[in-house]
Amino acid sequence: MKRFLTLLALPILLSACVDTTGISAESSRKPQGNAMSVVVITEFSDLECPACRSANMTIVKPLLEKYGTQVRFDYTHFPLRSLHRHTMELAEAAECAADQGKFTEFVDLAFENQPELAKGKALEWGSTLVSDKDLFTRCVKSKIKDKAIMSDYDAGVAMGVQGTPSFFVNGKQTDASLEALSTAIEAQLKGAQMRL
Repeated sequence: MKRFLTLLALPILLSACVDTTGISAESSRKPQGNAMSVVVITEFSDLECPACRSANMTIVKPLLEKYGTQVRFDYTHFPLRSLHRHTMELAEAAECAADQGKFTEFVDLAFENQPELAKGKALEWGSTLVSDKDLFTRCVKSKIKDKAIMSDYDAGVAMGVQGTPSFFVNGKQTDASLEALSTAIEAQLKGAQMRL
């Protein structure tokens, strides 16, 4: 039993030994679209989720193409750890890429390459995007972003998220379809214009 507990604790202890100089535990990801918009789309997503991959291509990209200057789009982590064994590694890498201004690029790359996902791939993919590979590698290996990721997850649970992808328009959950989201966005944009 002692040996088992030691083996469980070893990865945690090793991650604590990583030099975290210059690395922040906070998320530095930026929203897409118009950061000042009164219409906010929030997606709760898991980078290992096949449905999220599909939604990224068939819902998120078209929405941003159509409404990019009119809405704010916030990608939010909702790691389904019991289903996806690489989800935390992917989320950590995304957050560490965000520190170098490459969050959206990492998300797109992870979804694009999701079928080839294996242990260590998140680190490999992120290294192709960032300018400071050492900083990125230390950030991912330190697991310093875990609290920020789990804070997203907790916020999703509090909002009633039960799976991914889940979309909200100004805090109201909306069906994960291009049509439903477009309808909700149009209603919010029209309401905003009427208030002006």
